[in-house]
Amino acid sequence: QVQLVESGGGLVQPGGSLRLSCAASGTIFSIYAMGWYRQAPGKQRELVAAIVNSGNTNYADSVKGRFTISRDNPKNTVYLQMNSLKPEDTAVYYCNVQYRSIGSYWGQGTQVTVSS
Repeated sequence: QVQLVESGGGLVQPGGSLRLSCAASGTIFSIYAMGWYRQAPGKQRELVAAIVNSGNTNYADSVKGRFTISRDNPKNTVYLQMNSLKPEDTAVYYCNVQYRSIGSYWGQGTQVTVSS
C-alpha cells in the first residue's frame, strides 16, 4: 500500500517562505518522477514543479525563480522550497509520485495560505 505523507504547509505573510516535503513509502517499486501540484478554490489543479530520476526539473512559469524542487532518492522524499510567496500562491498543494510499474499516486494535500 503506497503512502504519501506531506508536511510543511501553513500560513505565511507575502514575501515569506515555506518548505513542503512528501515522503513515499509502502512499495518496492522504483519511482520515476515526483512533483507538486496545487489547486486554488474554483480553479483546476495545476502542475507547480516536477523532478525526474535524472534530476531534470520542470516548473510552472508562475513560480520560476521563486520555487525550487529537490529530491532525496534514498528517502523517497521530495521537497518544495517556496520563497517570495505571493497571495496568488494560496492553494492546496498535492504531492504526486509516479512509479514505473504501478502508476501514479497522490498525497492528501496540504494547505498553503499567503496573507497579511
